[in-house]
Amino acid sequence: MDLHRQELFRFQPSAIPNRLRLLTLARDLRRRRARDRQGLFVAEGVRAVEELIQSPLRVRGALVDPPRLAATPRGAALRQRLDAAGVELLEVGERDFDSAAETESPQGILAVAEVPRRQLETLLVGPAARIAVLDAIQDPGNVGTILRTAAALGAAATVALPGTVDLWNAKVVRSSMGAHFRHPALPSTWDELDAFRRVRGAALWLADAGGEPLDAAEPPAGPLCLVLGNEGSGASAEARRRADRVVSLPIASTIESLNVAVAAGILLYELRA
Repeated sequence: MDLHRQELFRFQPSAIPNRLRLLTLARDLRRRRARDRQGLFVAEGVRAVEELIQSPLRVRGALVDPPRLAATPRGAALRQRLDAAGVELLEVGERDFDSAAETESPQGILAVAEVPRRQLETLLVGPAARIAVLDAIQDPGNVGTILRTAAALGAAATVALPGTVDLWNAKVVRSSMGAHFRHPALPSTWDELDAFRRVRGAALWLADAGGEPLDAAEPPAGPLCLVLGNEGSGASAEARRRADRVVSLPIASTIESLNVAVAAGILLYELRA
């Protein structure tokens, strides 16, 4: 089967027998409960949809506001690519489109796709893997930035513990710029993470302002889970109880703390295997 035919097969819209159902579905997927129930998410904007159709994820269909999408050459080119790939398109007016979009400045395109089925127990990681662990991080922009940074710096995966914003929230997807369409990002419980660590022999380090300076800590030779805590309250008691080591970034005494996404980038860079 040639590549073009493979793409057409991947985008078959068999789960959307009625084109108008796509609008209702996209509206419904604004809610986390609906995303969990349907196993679907929405990617909004030209950049996110470009990344989506280049990824292995299955696309169910797309909503298009034709005037807005055609307003830029990049948008017009994306429309042609969607047509060529056989993606089911539903053209709607501005009001209907805005009722489904979550972003303040929609670009006239949003796509519905399947959430990848990823499990921590089957995650393939190397002997010196670095895994970002999100402990109740709630801001979608921070989570999206961490996902993109983790992917860029070679982290094996990003794991979201209870209390963390949904990884497939539209704002997370947009701020990650589609990084976790390929980067393994998945939800987990503490029990599941404990089991994973036992099997893989992974250490758990906690990032906290009260920890020892990172440059004084020798990184483990084996897999490492790096826990990043909540923006306001910091790490949970569960994380503190499990931490093999608590590390911090030395910063100026006049600054209380760093943004969690900024800190994650620095830590993951320094801890690269």
